[in-house]
Amino acid sequence: MIDKLDADIEHLRKLFVFPESQDRFLEFGKQILDMMYNSFKQKGGLHSSITLDELSSLFSDISIPRDPKLLRDIFPEIQNKIAAHSVKVYSPYYIGHMTSAIPYFTILIEMIVSSLNQNQVKIETAKASTYVERELLCWIHRLIYRKNPRFYKETIQNHRVALGNVTSDGTMANLTAMLVARNLLFKEDGRFPGIASAGLAEAYNHYNCEKTVLLMSKRGHYSFDKIADLCGIGDNNIIKIPVENGTNKIDINVLTKELNSIEDYNNNHEKKIKILSLIGIAGTTETGNIDNLYEMNKLAKKHKTRFHVDAAWGGPVLFVEDYAHLFKGIEEADSVTFDSHKLLYLPLSMGMVLFNSEKDLQSLEHTTQYVVRRDSRDQGRFTIEGSRPFAALRPWVALKVIGSEGFRLLFEKAFTISSYFKTQIDLHSNFESLNEPELFIFNYRFIPNRIKKHLESLMSDKSEASLKQVTRINNELNALNIQLHREIRNNDLSFVSRTVIESTKYSPDEIVVLRAVTINPLTTNSIIKEIIAEHNRLGLRIFNKSWKKKFKNIT
Repeated sequence: MIDKLDADIEHLRKLFVFPESQDRFLEFGKQILDMMYNSFKQKGGLHSSITLDELSSLFSDISIPRDPKLLRDIFPEIQNKIAAHSVKVYSPYYIGHMTSAIPYFTILIEMIVSSLNQNQVKIETAKASTYVERELLCWIHRLIYRKNPRFYKETIQNHRVALGNVTSDGTMANLTAMLVARNLLFKEDGRFPGIASAGLAEAYNHYNCEKTVLLMSKRGHYSFDKIADLCGIGDNNIIKIPVENGTNKIDINVLTKELNSIEDYNNNHEKKIKILSLIGIAGTTETGNIDNLYEMNKLAKKHKTRFHVDAAWGGPVLFVEDYAHLFKGIEEADSVTFDSHKLLYLPLSMGMVLFNSEKDLQSLEHTTQYVVRRDSRDQGRFTIEGSRPFAALRPWVALKVIGSEGFRLLFEKAFTISSYFKTQIDLHSNFESLNEPELFIFNYRFIPNRIKKHLESLMSDKSEASLKQVTRINNELNALNIQLHREIRNNDLSFVSRTVIESTKYSPDEIVVLRAVTINPLTTNSIIKEIIAEHNRLGLRIFNKSWKKKFKNIT
């Protein structure tokens, strides 16, 4: 029975102080931990059986609750309406997205973050935590840029400069990097006060600019479409360069031609095309591949433009010295995005943006009279966001608890599982691998053996008629794999995501692929075999029921 309470100020006051008895407070904490423990241990599928329409009806109360309730009376509602119907992203069978299991101690860190309630915008509400944040940024900056120790000793707590920002996520980190690039591209010049003050129209007029463009591969994160809009350059002015078939890395030859074309245009026109930045990807979202950062950096220097690396996914792999060569060139980037809620195995969400020059963020610096004053130690002087939580405590603690050596072992495990998954798919008669998993993301599809052999024959023929037949078969296989993906979700014993890629041996055909993200430390080789067996069983059932006759007509 739920106790009905009157809105009494004394009752409300008690909500803001620790319970008089420590035991009472521990009782509340135990209730929460028991509830979450039971949720984690709950048997069954990855998703609850409730339909989305049924779920929406549970949260359709249009009125704000009027009367207070006891906290203990809210717990059952959280358990039965929210926890029971949340996705079990921590399951070793859930390998569909970049969200994974988290170390149990991070739950306790969340309690500390909430109870301290520090606001990182200003030193007046973030005394020790400001220095923790700057120390963390120094660690990650040194991981990426590897400058000499003296540089870091001089900059780590120098409040007049900033090695980077902690942000709410990778999108905000990328936005920060692009706004810095924009402000430096259209900087103060004579009587022109800079784009941040004068605006886009005056900046274009002063710098004789027709338009501003970004260049990145087709695998670039969709956040840049939003960022181009927010920066005022327009998402139509993102030049998306094709990727190499098989590698999914930006095609350096095409990028070179595009940059030369822009240079030729500028040499022959009064109004110029300005390049905001080249964007290199260190861990593409769909395929987990790393662009040739070394060559991209050389091109950026040649064409005198900035070079940004989006390492939101792959950045933490830099902890493993054996794989640092994959990132060659990142140490020359002007800016780098680095997420903690992906490969640092931490709760959502926190990103970071690091800058090669400790002075770059001064181009975003802003001050007010009541906070973030000009010579204050407030980190908020350099951030787009205002109020921010003490999210930096999560990676700061995790790096101390797990250590770089611990992360090396976690990534070695992930590399092993990725390799095993691909090996098993390659050995299987009814599947086809469609990328080389560089950083823990593997693309594959279901294709019955007879169809696979027929496709191989058509591909070796390479006649116009054969290639048309290949396209027809791929279109049918796309529909088959979409249906298979739905059946995997309905079966609810495992989960992989799906996407569409064009950079396979079947190019220019666009291929629907199943996408596995193999980072969960709890996932094992035997679980991978179970997942493949399940997908094969479902795929054959669908094929025999609905697709056998269709393929017979086209093969």
